[in-house]
Amino acid sequence: MAHYTKHFTLQEALQEIPALKDRFKRIQELLAELTNLHVEMERIQKLIKSNGHGSKHPDFGLQISEIQKHVAEISERGIEIKDVSRGLVDFPHWRDEEEVYLCWLYGEATIAFWHRIDDGFGGRNPI
Repeated sequence: MAHYTKHFTLQEALQEIPALKDRFKRIQELLAELTNLHVEMERIQKLIKSNGHGSKHPDFGLQISEIQKHVAEISERGIEIKDVSRGLVDFPHWRDEEEVYLCWLYGEATIAFWHRIDDGFGGRNPI
């Protein structure tokens, strides 16, 4: 019995890679901005606790909202996001009548691995 209604051929999954590269590049930029804002927030909290004057609190909303938008758009295409910060995704795929994942990690040039549904990243096998 299939876990997924949408399955990708290798060619279909490969066609998604350029857009995924762009999205995960932007997500990583946004995550870096959030890290910097968190550091700024900690600095402001220290100033406030020492009776100093803090500056305006950083707004995390814009970055989080944009990340959520990218995640939703990827998921709506039937792609499984396994780790948003690393850019790890799986594409449901049929291999020899078995439902498996084609696996891609941001930074990899192409989809070169697959794994069984229950095996995860550690169970990756070359295509």
